[in-house]
Amino acid sequence: MDCARHLVAAFASYNAEFRAITRRAPLRFDSRDWKGSQRDAVERIELYDRFVAQTIEELRAALGPGALERGRWREIRREFAALIATLPDPEFTKTFFSSVTRRLFGTVGVAPDIEFVATDLDPLAGVRSVDTNSYQNHGSLPLLFEDLLGDVRFRSPWRDLDKSIAHVAGEVRAHLDAQAERRAVERVEVIRPVFYQASRAYIIGRVLGRGLIAPLVIALKNTEHGMLVDAVMLAEDDVSIVFSYTRSYFHVDLERVAEAVVFLRSMMPRKPVSELFTVLGRARQGKTERYRELMRHLEGTTDLFTHAAGERGLVMVCFTLPSFDVVFKVIRDRFAPPKTVVREEVIAKYQMVFIHDRAGRLVDAQEFRRLRFPRARFDAALLEELLRETAQSVHADGADLVFEHMYIERRMVPLNLYLRTASPAAAARAAIDYGQCLRDLACTDIFPGDLLLKNFGVTRHGRVIFYDYDELCRVTDCNFRDLPEPPTPEDEMRGEAWFYVAENDVFPETFMRFLAFGEAERAALLRVHAEIFTAQFWRDVQQRLREGEVVEVLPYHPHRVRVASSG
Repeated sequence: MDCARHLVAAFASYNAEFRAITRRAPLRFDSRDWKGSQRDAVERIELYDRFVAQTIEELRAALGPGALERGRWREIRREFAALIATLPDPEFTKTFFSSVTRRLFGTVGVAPDIEFVATDLDPLAGVRSVDTNSYQNHGSLPLLFEDLLGDVRFRSPWRDLDKSIAHVAGEVRAHLDAQAERRAVERVEVIRPVFYQASRAYIIGRVLGRGLIAPLVIALKNTEHGMLVDAVMLAEDDVSIVFSYTRSYFHVDLERVAEAVVFLRSMMPRKPVSELFTVLGRARQGKTERYRELMRHLEGTTDLFTHAAGERGLVMVCFTLPSFDVVFKVIRDRFAPPKTVVREEVIAKYQMVFIHDRAGRLVDAQEFRRLRFPRARFDAALLEELLRETAQSVHADGADLVFEHMYIERRMVPLNLYLRTASPAAAARAAIDYGQCLRDLACTDIFPGDLLLKNFGVTRHGRVIFYDYDELCRVTDCNFRDLPEPPTPEDEMRGEAWFYVAENDVFPETFMRFLAFGEAERAALLRVHAEIFTAQFWRDVQQRLREGEVVEVLPYHPHRVRVASSG
């Protein structure tokens, strides 16, 4: 077997199937088949591991006893590198090769002779800008956006194209009027393929002029009565939330993904490259980029890994490198009471979140295996705890620590710590968004299980996000009950339940007892979200989910100009 050619062909087959699934998105949008979109999202996520496993099996069968001969693999690597030199996004193909060899050999750390080392790869090197459509301003923004929207081709008709054009032009004009120094629009550039996520389609571009560059994201909604513009986003923060690490991946058919990443970075310069690859659906390349970012950061810094801020977790040891904006999480060998889950259940729940609609409220935790870090970079207390309490995942190897298994996710401020220093207004907003977080998760069939504030974080945009998954479950698997009336005053005063409670019973009326909000924060939460503390709210959500309804959780505030029917 020509192994190098076989590996190139295997990745080409994977990529073709990835793009075939992606190309279903316009049809799903046109037919408003949101359930189909959800199935496509899961199928596409699971595709990579399936192809890697299949390729390993084929190579083992072909090479027989020589499957683990390093000399042979060094030659395969050289031939492979020559074969892919002119392919689009060649770093993707190198990542696939490395996934195969790492899993085949059980590589710890890096093996530069038989894989492509992430720190040597730069998928953006020499990348030109993505192909765009350009629309010139000849003196009328409505005419410019008429041209732009007219180029968006769907089977669905426009519900009121003139109104959508006026809405986009009005939003752009209002954004420019709000600037300290108003600048004229010369042209608008948009990436040619439309982006799809859940039930929305997005036109992604930027507004350009002399001294002017602003992101432009136009969200499209397909209703029973036709298509309309649902929102227009021109601020970096708003666009960043749409491309957040807490949301599901986009489906967009790109010939060269790296070119789109370069374009997106011009709109969101603070967004890490790793997250942009990930949110475009290339999760494995996103992991490679995150590893590369981390290793290069370690080379240029001297600070130590130390315990993450917040309360000590019963299931995970959580630590950070203060100068790097992520959290590292390692599963403990044993869980202290009252935790009853086992290691395999924790891993399964993180995998569930990986393939689930995160709805902007669950952080995307990337799973890594067999990583190697310098032992000297670990704070003494953290090092002692890792070696004592996570021996199944961590061991010392000479001057290094080897992590057999860990999760890496973006760092946030734990909600309980945030509230200690937040202004009264900010604390009230966080309390209200905590309630909205529970609502949004419920809409996607997720119940956090453990509602304590320490399990939620606050992003730089002030959004409350859930990040502790060991007790997470589906809303539809819970039994939401009203608290029974106690038959006697003595029963009411008991510290424990006087009635039978099954394992999946949940009593929303008791939630507030466990939430360490101050009086003002509690009042703000109840003013807006009182119903989430009733069993009836959760039972109503269950019924909608069981009836097959896909409940929208949008990354933006919808269309401000209301049309006659909500569709």
